Amino acid sequence: MVVLMASKGISSLAIQRTFSRAPQALRVPAGRNGRFISRCCRPKVENPIAVVTLAQERRFSDGSRLRLAEIDKSFDQDRESDKVDVCIVGGGKFFLLGVWRLVDGTLIGSRAGPSGLSAAIRLKQLAAEAGNDDLRVVLLEKAGEIGAHILSGAVIEPSAINELIPDWQSESNENRFRDATPATGDKMRFLTRTSSIPIPAPPQMNNHGNYIVSLNQFTRWLGERAEEIGVEVYPGFAASEVLYRPDGSVMGVATNDLGVSRQGKPKPNFERGMEFHARLTLFAEGCHGSLTKQITKRFDLRRESQPQTYGLGLKEVWEVQPEKFQKGQVVHSMGYPLPADTYGGAWMYHFGDNLVSLGLVVGLDYPNPWLSPYGEFQKLKHHPLYKSVIEGGKCISYGARALNEGGFQSIPKVSFPGGALIGDTAGFLNVPKIKGTHTAMKSGMLAAEAAFSALSDNDSETVFLYDYEDKLRASTIWKELKEVRNMRPSFHNPFKLYGGILYSGLEAFVLKGRGPWTLSHKQPDHAATKLASQSEKIEYPKPDGKVSFDILTSVSRTGTNHEEDQPVHLQVKDWDKHAEMEWPKYQGIENRFCPAGVYEYIEDNTKLPGVRFQINAQK
Repeated sequence: MVVLMASKGISSLAIQRTFSRAPQALRVPAGRNGRFISRCCRPKVENPIAVVTLAQERRFSDGSRLRLAEIDKSFDQDRESDKVDVCIVGGGKFFLLGVWRLVDGTLIGSRAGPSGLSAAIRLKQLAAEAGNDDLRVVLLEKAGEIGAHILSGAVIEPSAINELIPDWQSESNENRFRDATPATGDKMRFLTRTSSIPIPAPPQMNNHGNYIVSLNQFTRWLGERAEEIGVEVYPGFAASEVLYRPDGSVMGVATNDLGVSRQGKPKPNFERGMEFHARLTLFAEGCHGSLTKQITKRFDLRRESQPQTYGLGLKEVWEVQPEKFQKGQVVHSMGYPLPADTYGGAWMYHFGDNLVSLGLVVGLDYPNPWLSPYGEFQKLKHHPLYKSVIEGGKCISYGARALNEGGFQSIPKVSFPGGALIGDTAGFLNVPKIKGTHTAMKSGMLAAEAAFSALSDNDSETVFLYDYEDKLRASTIWKELKEVRNMRPSFHNPFKLYGGILYSGLEAFVLKGRGPWTLSHKQPDHAATKLASQSEKIEYPKPDGKVSFDILTSVSRTGTNHEEDQPVHLQVKDWDKHAEMEWPKYQGIENRFCPAGVYEYIEDNTKLPGVRFQINAQK
């Protein structure tokens, strides 16, 4: 292990953790005056945490360090801490979604995506304009490198990036983003089993002026811009615990312990996590983040909002034959393969060089427990509209993630003592538009502006971002989501899909959100599930291995890997009781709703229901 003792900045433990996991060839000594060489875009390595490479020098600013009592005394080690201005937990948003120094510290970070990175960049921009070079912004990213948890292929509206980095595509900018494909055409189709019927695309689906990008590349590029401006970006550091001050406000986060066995015991390579103390902590974890759930419950952030509703998005990226590639083409569809009582839709985007992003979103309030979102996705690819493009091509990646679909009615309170929610973790996805990157980025920028003002004008230890709530309500995010608030809940009607399409058309072309009513999400998604005995059983065709694939083949394309001997994060209080309660009612719905085959029922005559429930953690 190479141990670096920088004269200024983050604690020695953090530097040890960074370099102990870097291949020997990539370990470099600290530069003069406490500087070391780092960059966001790192080469892939086995089980990467935070690889340091030659690229750019960055000075760590001063930060006080404390030795704190351990949480689990069986580990018999203290955690070190670093004090910062702003901590961003996760850059949070999109597919399988920092800490700043001003006076005392603020923390933001978990899955680094557009919202967290935009907040970090905007904070440092404001600090530079004010001549405050000491503001510390730290972004914690659980993936081994920025963008690693984000799958390619999405249409983005450029309003937020135009504001954040106006020359992001300018020829005069040598660091411009070079991989954006302008959208050149839109198609909207209603599908039956064999037919594709053209239907009018609502104004929200007009993609003129938008771009198809690899979100992985775009997020990595944003990370590089963040580091250039002085954000401290730490991949491989997963925030696992929220820290609180004695007055109950959020004080920051602690990162996960490393080297813990499956039984929860320390292994020889055990290292305690590190605490980041911040005056403000911004949570950008993406949909249904674990820390966000704790924060939401502790501060009752949903007391004035309706239940959040969710969708499951499944996506593949294909390299197609050149004669089938139509660069910039954007295709959306509704109908087949989903039944009429299930909300959802599909897309196909042509981008880059002969690449096609293909996916399906299934609303998780579907009633039939026999339905498999993964099985529906495989059926979709055999429809002539999609098969005609991907047949003969090569599937190069697969991923899936949950989406917040509640929209305007489900936005929680986003500010609380010591922090705020930004991006998809707060639920800013525009469901009818099928876009959330621009709203996520804008929310991060608004939070950054409120944070900089609050930190500059307030010397107290606990900071509350009153301005963030006000800025949101006055922003394009609020206006945009309010206009489409009734579209998603309109699909809960006696005419199901067809009634929803008709009402959504009325909203899109006539009412445009001006109606005095707001339709509600009447119940959480799980309450819509019927008993298996009341539902029609669905038998899915066997995959052909060319267009459709079995789930293990798809999971192998996600690029994820976990050590066998590490803690399982999915916990069940009583395995046998769970199977006894759920199997008779739903006949193994867990087998079918998971897009990675993690949950499984196995025949076992020694158990009361005749099956045993298990979690395949390695998947």
